[in-house]
Amino acid sequence: MQHYPRKYGVSKFGLGRLVTGGLDLASIMFVGKYGKRPMHLFGSWGIFSFGFGFIVFIYLFLSKIFFDKTGLTQRPLFFVALVAMVIGTQLFVTGFIAELISRNAVNRNAYLVEKKTGI
Repeated sequence: MQHYPRKYGVSKFGLGRLVTGGLDLASIMFVGKYGKRPMHLFGSWGIFSFGFGFIVFIYLFLSKIFFDKTGLTQRPLFFVALVAMVIGTQLFVTGFIAELISRNAVNRNAYLVEKKTGI
């Protein structure tokens, strides 16, 4: 295959075009894969985030009971666990609401037949 040089003008393809093309591709993939079932995406990330925060919280709670007698809220890890649990809850609720919206956006009782023919 032989490469021929450009005859007219300059290329408009650059870093900005690459970024916007990548974002367009990501949005099309998201709509194609999760458009009808957004709970699969948001719910799984929400459960993961909440579970991570809960496990960290259990670790902190057990370490306070058995090893460290200082306050539970004195450690920065407590706030990381708290934020992870809040974000997980928000993601899960976002997925739930998006699922309700996507299911109610489609009119399932609309038919393509305009009139009854009697046959």
